[in-house]
Amino acid sequence: MHKVDFEINLMRQSDLDSVMEIEAASFPTPWSRNAFLSEIYENSRACYLVARQNGTVIGYVGMWIILDEGHITNLAVHPDHRRRGVGERLMKAIMDYAKAKGARRTTLEVRVSNLGAQRLYERLGFVSVGIRPGYYHDNGEDAMIMWRNEQPARDRNAVRDRHGRR
Repeated sequence: MHKVDFEINLMRQSDLDSVMEIEAASFPTPWSRNAFLSEIYENSRACYLVARQNGTVIGYVGMWIILDEGHITNLAVHPDHRRRGVGERLMKAIMDYAKAKGARRTTLEVRVSNLGAQRLYERLGFVSVGIRPGYYHDNGEDAMIMWRNEQPARDRNAVRDRHGRR
């Protein structure tokens, strides 16, 4: 596995062309540009981060903070940059953000067929707690529900949201 150097920042509207390209290459039913715009500008519970290498977006992750829980909405890495630590660093950054916002647990759904993603999440401390039958509308595939318990954040350098808050 060849690691890559990149920075992680809040997603901006100017990132959306690259995000849409990664989305289309990663999912059978990609989110629309308007869905991402709504998440960035209208959803006060949402945080979306991008991994940027030399100014180019190579991956992204999104989360909703609901009460004391973080809900991962999506994670995708450009096919040319997969298996190089991008997804893991994005997940760690968004989980740091969640902890800074007071989240005590983080959850996500993952396709039962996506063994690579499941291994990543397990390395990060997620455990499978159940199945959502027929969760994915494109093919009726089941989703594995995974949860991770958090420790309180003490990192002063945690990612800040678009309003400068942690």
